[in-house]
Amino acid sequence: MSKFPNIFAPAAAGAGVMFVLAYTLADGFIVPVPDTDSLFQVAAPQPAPVAIAEAPAQAASGDATATATASGGVFALGRAALPEEIAAWDRDILPDGTGLPVGSGDVYTGEEVFGEVCAACHGDFAEGIDNWPELAGGWDSLADEDPVKTVGSYWPYLSTTFDYVRRSMPFGGAQTLTDDETYAIVAYILYSNNLVEDDFVLSNETFFDVSMPNAEGFIVDDRPTAEAHFWTDDPCMSDCKDSVDITMRATVLDVTPEDEATDPEPVALAALESDSAEAGATGAGAALDPALVAAGKKTFGKCKSCHQIGAGAKNRSGPQLNNVIGRQIGGVEGFKYSAAMAQAGEGGVVWTDESMSAFLEKPKAYIKGTKMSFAGLKDPADRTALVAYLKSMEE
Repeated sequence: MSKFPNIFAPAAAGAGVMFVLAYTLADGFIVPVPDTDSLFQVAAPQPAPVAIAEAPAQAASGDATATATASGGVFALGRAALPEEIAAWDRDILPDGTGLPVGSGDVYTGEEVFGEVCAACHGDFAEGIDNWPELAGGWDSLADEDPVKTVGSYWPYLSTTFDYVRRSMPFGGAQTLTDDETYAIVAYILYSNNLVEDDFVLSNETFFDVSMPNAEGFIVDDRPTAEAHFWTDDPCMSDCKDSVDITMRATVLDVTPEDEATDPEPVALAALESDSAEAGATGAGAALDPALVAAGKKTFGKCKSCHQIGAGAKNRSGPQLNNVIGRQIGGVEGFKYSAAMAQAGEGGVVWTDESMSAFLEKPKAYIKGTKMSFAGLKDPADRTALVAYLKSMEE
């Protein structure tokens, strides 16, 4: 007779015992399923504790601490908000100044506070970092394919800027700024947009001395009537259009990775390294240190909200900067310079390393009346690196 049953019989018996035991235990935990109708019924409220015994009376008087249910019970949730709690949330500031707090802040204080609590996202000069928004620049760009919407180019009311900063900023620390700090930050943002001078003090009294460039750039939204056919007409389901044209690409939205083969800046750096030996003492790239140029490229991030550089660079709110070192001041054809900048270049003066560095230190001090809103680069090393980068970018 085979030994197979003798070997596995004890194991089979043990498994059978374990199965019966498991079934018995599981059966003890089975809860009867309620009928379907009962799933949509509200359970009767439990007796309220003594501490809220007066809840029904409060509910009758309209107090938020209790809400009567259809079955006669009470949900005793929370309490009525106190007047001072409501006031803490009622922070709206309207375009006519309603709600504007008493306070003041100057540009220089704003620069310090902005550097401490805003610059990590928006840059030292409100130029924006990575995908965090730019707050300055973008003038005359709203009709472009890729408009730059900033406080200076787009926002119609200064009250919107103040209200947003006071209510929502800084990121992760909303409503931690004092009113004076908020006034100072907004003053610095205005200065960065060339809307006020560097000695300007913003306060509840000077608030409406500022004119926002795009104040008249908005219209009443008439889409509920003008575009009603989009949602009232029967939609087209086939043969709706003869052809489909691509009108926008993701690169405009800055979500498409750049192709390194066509990126002008790395190509320029590579050319700088390979050609420096052949350029000779008189070559433009002979004396340029690639590491310094790379540092300058990083510093140029403070400039790119207003200026373009490299292949295909165009004028934006500031002129394109190809070949700027050695170029006549105010010398880009087709760009509308301030009277002060145009006058500075009328005598044929050109940008040199020294004059560009002095200008970058504090533009408004170097050329009085310039439209350049950039507050300046205080670090001489940053200015030297940026000048090297500008010299490297030639078409």
